[in-house]
Amino acid sequence: MNGTANAKQIPTDASPEKLRVENVSKSFRMRRETVQALDSVSLDVREGEFVCLCGPSGCGKSTLLNIVAGLEKPDSGRVLADGKPIEGPGSERMMMFQQSSLFPWLDTMGNVLFSLKLKPRLTNQERREVAEFYLRLVGLEKFMRANIHELSGGMRQRVALARALAPNPRMLLMDEPFGALDAMTREQLHGDLQRIWEKHRKTIVFVTHDVREAVCLGDRVVLFSPHPGRVRGQYEIPLPRPRNVNGGELAKYAIEITEALKGKGNGSASQREESP
Repeated sequence: MNGTANAKQIPTDASPEKLRVENVSKSFRMRRETVQALDSVSLDVREGEFVCLCGPSGCGKSTLLNIVAGLEKPDSGRVLADGKPIEGPGSERMMMFQQSSLFPWLDTMGNVLFSLKLKPRLTNQERREVAEFYLRLVGLEKFMRANIHELSGGMRQRVALARALAPNPRMLLMDEPFGALDAMTREQLHGDLQRIWEKHRKTIVFVTHDVREAVCLGDRVVLFSPHPGRVRGQYEIPLPRPRNVNGGELAKYAIEITEALKGKGNGSASQREESP
C-alpha cells in the first residue's frame, strides 16, 4: 500500500471477542418524518481494544453507543457483549458523556462513591479505598473533598472518568467526553486516557467527530457515513503510544482518513464502502 500515512484499512469481519454488533438498524419517529439513524451496521471489538467511532454529526455513532450501553434498543439486528445479547444497562458497561453529569450536591469523593453502589458486596471502607485509588489515578488526589462547582471543566471530566472506572467495568463507552473542553485541557486528557488505558487495557469504544482525536487515541478508527449511518471503512493506527494530537506522523493518518471521510482517495488507504 503506497502513500505517506499507510493507514491500513481492514475488513469488518475481523475475529470478534468482546463486542459484536450484527446488522443493527435504528430509526426515530419525528413529528413529520421518520429518521433512519443506523442502517445494517456490523462491527466487532476485541478484548482490550481501543476503538474510535468517527464521523460527521448525525451519522448515528452516538446512537450506536447508546445501543451498546443498553439505553436504546435496535429496530433490527443484535448486539452481543462477551457472547451474550445486551438487553439493558449493566455495570459491566459504563458510559461517559460529553457533559460530566456529576451530582452537584455530592463532592468529588461522593460522586465516585455513588457509582460503587453497583458493587453491593463491597464494604464502606472498601468502597472508599477504591474511590481514592481511581481519583489518584486521574490526578485528583488533592481534590477528593472539593465541591463540584469548585472544579474546572477538565477536572469535572476527570471525576466522571474516575466514576466510570471505579466499578471496574469490562467495557468503557465514551461519547465525545472531551468535545466541550478547550484545546489544552483536551490534550492533557488525551494523555491521561492513554496512560490509563495502557496500564489497565480496558476495552474502550470512543465516539468523536474529530479525526485527529480518533487517530490520537484509537487502535482502530471506524468511519461512519451520514444519513443513515453505515460503517464506511475501518483503519488500524499502528503508531506507538503515547501519541501527541499535534504530532506530524499522526497528522498524516488524520489527513488520509479525513480525505476518505470527504469521499476522496489518495491511494494509500482507499475509501471503501461497507456492504449493508
